[in-house]
Amino acid sequence: MKIYRVNMTEGKVTSEDVPEKYAALGGRGLTSQIVTDEVDPICHPLGPKNKLVIAPGLLSGTNAPSSGRLSVGFKSPLTGGIKETNVGGTAAQKLARLGIKAIIIEGQPQDDKFYMLKVSKDGIKLLDADSIAGKKNYDINKTLRKEYGNNIGVMSIGPAGEYRLSAASIAVADTEGRPVRHAGRGGGGAVMGSKGIKAIIIDDADAPGVSIHDKEQFREAARDFAKILTEHPVSGKGLPMYGTAVLVNVINEAGGLPTKNFRHGRFEFADKISGEMIHDTIKERKGLPTHGCHAGCVIRCSQVYHDKEGNYLTAGFEYETIWAFGANCMIDDIDAIAKLDFLCDDIGVDTIEMGVTVGVAMEAGVIDFGDAGGAINLLEQIAEGTQLGRIIGNGAGFTGKAFGVTRVPTVKNQGIPAYDPRSIKGIGVTYATTPMGADHTAGYSITANVLKVGRQVDPLEKEGQVELSRDLQIATAAVDSTGLCLFVAFALLDEPKALQRVVDMLNAQYNWELTTDDITELGKSILRTERDFNTRAGFNNADDRLPEFFEEELAPHGAVFDIPHEELDQLFNF
Repeated sequence: MKIYRVNMTEGKVTSEDVPEKYAALGGRGLTSQIVTDEVDPICHPLGPKNKLVIAPGLLSGTNAPSSGRLSVGFKSPLTGGIKETNVGGTAAQKLARLGIKAIIIEGQPQDDKFYMLKVSKDGIKLLDADSIAGKKNYDINKTLRKEYGNNIGVMSIGPAGEYRLSAASIAVADTEGRPVRHAGRGGGGAVMGSKGIKAIIIDDADAPGVSIHDKEQFREAARDFAKILTEHPVSGKGLPMYGTAVLVNVINEAGGLPTKNFRHGRFEFADKISGEMIHDTIKERKGLPTHGCHAGCVIRCSQVYHDKEGNYLTAGFEYETIWAFGANCMIDDIDAIAKLDFLCDDIGVDTIEMGVTVGVAMEAGVIDFGDAGGAINLLEQIAEGTQLGRIIGNGAGFTGKAFGVTRVPTVKNQGIPAYDPRSIKGIGVTYATTPMGADHTAGYSITANVLKVGRQVDPLEKEGQVELSRDLQIATAAVDSTGLCLFVAFALLDEPKALQRVVDMLNAQYNWELTTDDITELGKSILRTERDFNTRAGFNNADDRLPEFFEEELAPHGAVFDIPHEELDQLFNF
């Protein structure tokens, strides 16, 4: 395998052998290590010293089930710290089959033009992007597929990335060429835009494929792991049937569905935006209630959503998006929320950050809570590059400052996702302490706090939450390195032999002799690396805190976030 380095200052591409220190790393483990090794922690995130690192997981490109995840790493223009954002779609598998360990994009072009990278079996070429500059993501994919064929993978930025807005995402095409999977969190689209890269075309025709040392052992372990996933009640039944929006009613019942900018824990109209209702609507309109975002996904929690006339509206319609524009903004029109999801994908902004930001704008009186048309207009202004659009496109923290709002749900300036940390305290610990800024995927305590998967911890009690978040953050860092979807965690937590099957696949592929303890040590090592970067960037314990309004009691339980600061400060003592 090779690491490709794209120097935008010099306009050249070089390849290099994989250094020994990176040989056993992939995905998040590799992106975070390269960013820590090569990026000045105090550099400007949109300046020439920052780097964008793209790396498939260790199992990507194989027939390991649900292994098509890609990691994108950089210093975040949103949080100011290290960032790994994780995405599905077709890119990871195609890059892995082409023998690419990582792509490092560095420097900045001397002109104001945008460029494309064409990745194929012949290497990487730098091309001009005149044909797609200024375009939105759906149009970009249509244009590039027409020119390069329907089998390519595409990574692209929309207008938000060109404007270098801090909430800008990187779109990754799904199997039908739709830009609906996003490396969304942390502003990676702005960093890609600052490098002058508008799109990356990945053509894996005649790719050499992934080398596997013991193919029979690998097939056996992969087959067993797939069986574990498909037989689990969450990854094999709930998610394929209703998608991630199955959580709307579950979290609402738990009193942890943040409503009206985190004022309440339940939304009166949750049933109108629930996974069950969406499933029935999709079936009625001849959409796809179950869909995989990449080939080889056995969980298939994505879907294709049609409008009332039966025309395509959006895909990959996830719980966090539905919550962000729904309960958080008091919008109960699921078609309007689907339109907002489409706009985010097309413009190239993170749906979570945008939903939280629109909630802050509603708090400020820019538009009223529940105003779906006003929310749509705010997103359209981002695409137009208006002054208000640029405020909104820079995220919740920036918008709160612009309008003098104090009720701004962020940690490390990143919008807090779809679980209230007062009613579900383990996720609050994760939000406060993860190096990534408020990020539910960094240590998804919902498994134990609400879904009763694995070790169970009462979501309303203080005891055990720090330990729970610590263990999950360690495990997640390791899973993010494999290229496996985070949703395999449900089986990993419940089925003792599931983790061993992951280890068996890695050993069979690379001729390693890993144990399950080695996987734990990998997760710890990644977190130490990320914490080191953030410390050198100027972060300290004061940054590992939730906003003070979470001391307010939250109905219906009267809960507050009351994990002592000294306990939060001990989380990374391992």
